[in-house]
Amino acid sequence: MLPAVARGHRGWFHPCARLSVRMSSTGIDRKGILAERVAVVTGSTSGIGFAIARRLAQDGAHVVISSRKQQNVDRAAAQLQREGLSVAGIVCHVGKAEDRERLVATALEHCGGIDFLVCCAGVNPLVGSTLGTSEQIWDKILNVNVKSPALLLSQLLPYMEKRKGAVTLVSSVAAYFPRMELGVYNVSKTALLALTRTLALELAPKDIRVNCLVPGVIKTDFSKVVRIGYMGMNLSSSTSGSIFRCRGLGSRRTVQESCPSCALQMPATSPGRTSQWQASPLGSEGSGGGCAAAVPGPGA
Repeated sequence: MLPAVARGHRGWFHPCARLSVRMSSTGIDRKGILAERVAVVTGSTSGIGFAIARRLAQDGAHVVISSRKQQNVDRAAAQLQREGLSVAGIVCHVGKAEDRERLVATALEHCGGIDFLVCCAGVNPLVGSTLGTSEQIWDKILNVNVKSPALLLSQLLPYMEKRKGAVTLVSSVAAYFPRMELGVYNVSKTALLALTRTLALELAPKDIRVNCLVPGVIKTDFSKVVRIGYMGMNLSSSTSGSIFRCRGLGSRRTVQESCPSCALQMPATSPGRTSQWQASPLGSEGSGGGCAAAVPGPGA
């Protein structure tokens, strides 16, 4: 069934270029640490997802990017392919079962297998009160932000366990420092921390690692609503273990240089622990840098 779906939608897909040599971030041709591995990254045509997809491709992986709109997929895939990277693109709304199925089928047909899944897709259609949020909005946020990573992983699992793969879920600083105006979005990103630990326990016997990336405030279109508010918070003085040490507003470059490839290979720690993953102090134009943390699950 899956190959049939893929064949029916070839026009929506930019095929993987089977490159044996990759371009490193220094501009020197070499095989990367992820050479000949395949990564599927959702919500990856802009912002944090795009930066992660680029870095994975620079480190040698064949990367399948996706988002809801064809024009965004076309633009992002073309940009990365011009850089000599092995990147494919497909339209996928992760909240729709048929789109997830098409993403899996097409990635398998064109790239031959799947090693890594990075779930960046997320929505926040409402800025306002949690208790004033309609059931329809609750369902939309939880469907895309929480349910879809688990459902997509369940479809990929038979292929990933053959290759001892790895999963990275992308949460948010809102999981630790909720903003009132983000309401249900805070809840969904906190739920991803529990999902990470649960999946890590479940998939450890299959040698599949599950970790969670918790970005700080990154300069993207998605973060416009609240990033000014976060900039005024003293994040470094809160919570045990000093989870974040933020130096200011981060950018896509901050994320890219913070080595998401390492996060995919990061071993998990003991149950309940949160591990700091400090970003490079690069930040956006004129800023002092951003922050990122990884929340590993147990036992993977």
